[in-house]
Amino acid sequence: MKGNEAVAEAAIRAGCKCFFGYPITPQNELPAYFAKKLQASGGVFLQAESEIAAINMVLGAASAGVRSMTSSSSPGISLKAEGISYIAGSDLPCVIVNVQRGGPGLGSIQPSQADYLQATKAMGHGDFHVIVYAPCSVQEMVDTVFKAFEIADLYRMPVMILADGLLGQMMEPVSFPDFTLSEPTKKWAADGHGGKRKKNIINSLFLQPDDLERTIRERFARYDEIKARETEAELYMTEDADIVLVAYGATARVVKSAVNLAREQGIKAGLVRPVTLWPFPEKELNEGAQNARALLCCEMSMGQMVDDVKLAINCSKPVTFYGRTGGSIPSPTEILEEIKRIGGVV
Repeated sequence: MKGNEAVAEAAIRAGCKCFFGYPITPQNELPAYFAKKLQASGGVFLQAESEIAAINMVLGAASAGVRSMTSSSSPGISLKAEGISYIAGSDLPCVIVNVQRGGPGLGSIQPSQADYLQATKAMGHGDFHVIVYAPCSVQEMVDTVFKAFEIADLYRMPVMILADGLLGQMMEPVSFPDFTLSEPTKKWAADGHGGKRKKNIINSLFLQPDDLERTIRERFARYDEIKARETEAELYMTEDADIVLVAYGATARVVKSAVNLAREQGIKAGLVRPVTLWPFPEKELNEGAQNARALLCCEMSMGQMVDDVKLAINCSKPVTFYGRTGGSIPSPTEILEEIKRIGGVV
């Protein structure tokens, strides 16, 4: 299946009952698939009048305890940022898919990873985070969708799947796991009570500073729990690696090929692939880089992940960067040359 369509099919199987979106390339196949398939499974698809409207519809459906989802591409996610902040401030679960394209501005419709900082550091105004997953294949996109809905419900917060135009458009074989839907009872939801319980109020407004501060601190205690329990990364040939490359998403596939080429030439290279971008997998990175003398960060951006890599290892080793931007995809041979340069081979 094409990546975008596989995500939509996985979401339907994971119990998504409401999808609200607005067209933008290169993610259009995702809402188009929902438009064809969601109603047949008892759900609701609605093409909103704008990205802003779509994210606020997600807020409304999530308030009622319904598994809800939206998707877009880079400029569209920027328009959704205010609504995502409201969702986080209301402690509501939802899933957001960003199939990144080149920017800033309209940029291009080609693949990019230049929304890393937006997703992990500044998704909207105020003190909050969203959990961010970065799959690297169509199969992993499918698997991540199931996980994302479960994690969103568990921690009552938005989860973002940060893909890109390459993953969204490529076709690969996929299998869908056997999945028994068992959503938790959402006692907090505004879903009607018939006078049998106290009214539930969904709100992100706190007029008293002490109330808002207490709520934010409680939320950040939950974030600390997430940091301790939910980080993920793939370690590839890192046990004896002199040079460890750090890459995520589609770029990690290219980097893995470069690592294989380096090994064929006797260069001890390895790869750490962050699967969670927030929380960043600090423990896993340190494990993978413990024997390395240098790290190389590779991205389809101007180096948005580099500071997180440096901070994760406490700047204990040199970290360099190689990347392409504007919709260009680095090649394995380009990255191999950079590995050689760092290793003193060329």
